[in-house]
Amino acid sequence: MTPFTYNDQGLCAESVPLAEIAEQVGTPVYVYSQSAIEAAYDRFANALTAELGAERTLVCYAMKANSNVGVLAALAARGAGADIVSEGELLRALAAGIPASRIVYPGVGKTRQEIATALQAGIHQFNAESLPELEQIDAVAREMGVRAPVALRINPNVDARTHHKITTGRAEDKFGIDADALPEVTERLRQLDAIQLTGLAVHIGSQVTEEEPFRQAYTRMAELYRWLQDEGWPVSRIDLGGGLGIVYRNEPAPDVEGYARLVRETVAETTDAQLTFEPGRHLVGNAGVLVTRTLYLKQGRVRPILVVDAAMNDLIRPALYEAWHDLKPVAREGREDELVQMDVVGPVCESADTFARARPLPPLKAGDLVAFFSAGAYGAVMASGYNSRLPVPEVMVQGDQFAIVRRRPTFQEVLSTEQVPGWLGRPADVEAADATEDTRKTG
Repeated sequence: MTPFTYNDQGLCAESVPLAEIAEQVGTPVYVYSQSAIEAAYDRFANALTAELGAERTLVCYAMKANSNVGVLAALAARGAGADIVSEGELLRALAAGIPASRIVYPGVGKTRQEIATALQAGIHQFNAESLPELEQIDAVAREMGVRAPVALRINPNVDARTHHKITTGRAEDKFGIDADALPEVTERLRQLDAIQLTGLAVHIGSQVTEEEPFRQAYTRMAELYRWLQDEGWPVSRIDLGGGLGIVYRNEPAPDVEGYARLVRETVAETTDAQLTFEPGRHLVGNAGVLVTRTLYLKQGRVRPILVVDAAMNDLIRPALYEAWHDLKPVAREGREDELVQMDVVGPVCESADTFARARPLPPLKAGDLVAFFSAGAYGAVMASGYNSRLPVPEVMVQGDQFAIVRRRPTFQEVLSTEQVPGWLGRPADVEAADATEDTRKTG
């Protein structure tokens, strides 16, 4: 059930009209439904519990999908851990109330500083992706006088059958240790005394909508886990990653209960491992929208062009992945007999700043509000300041309440992080910018 529905006040997030949020916070603005996030988490966690038992599962939300501390706090209250890929994400997770003992840390490029910070915090485990990384973790742990809990992330050479830019488990991808290299890596591990090998990890990609890639990867992981035990390694964990998709357009709806059964059949019934899961997009993707305001309706040579105040720097997925996001007017739902094909574009000076081409939409005019659906994942977290545009604020809704969970900064706040080299002096236009009052809504 979608948390975004129409009533006599137009399109609402739960019980809050999006027009009201836009009026108070300004546009563009991301809006998240807390109830939708909680419902997605509960369904995922309950399906695993039903098939595997609560004592055997750890659900660590993949923060890269949406790392807003409000979102994290809602998931922390549900018992979620976190899957992080940077020191910044670690600090966000801790600030939101996620205990370090429920945090896993994958990623191919951890720095010494990041490793030390994670060790000091006492995280659940690192998911190491190469032999050089293992040697680095060992060196840092030795210096600190501790042992680092580490799972080996395996590249199983399985095609997730998703977009090529978000596939991570093929032999040519940068992620993980080649499965065939496991004997060599474990031999080297015998010399790395500051590492405690806890088990294995895998993640084959994002927005996976078929069961077969999971089945192939998980079957291989169970085989390698049993091999490690036969070799005398006291392993006890398998991190099965994330990747379960959502519906953007016409993808098959993910079968969460079927996924849990698959895990039981491939791993739980064939190993004694504790199992970790890293859902991200699946929990937050359909819980968010990006609300934008129409600036102009331009009559193009081929079809009308709707120019909105959101841009590719705010929501880059269409430009980066050719991704589809449903568009709906906030004021009312369009009737089939009045739809007009339009291109929907942003104001950034790039042809790639196009959200949709020939999209059937009801008649719209300057000032009308439009919502991009399925924007809760990889939206705000991938945003940039291109064209010196301000970051988009984020709002969370629960029932008939809403709160700003990230405000829009002023231009002065953004400029305060930069400075002119002393040998160039201080240009008059920078001084003038400092003196100018920001007139935009900041929430």
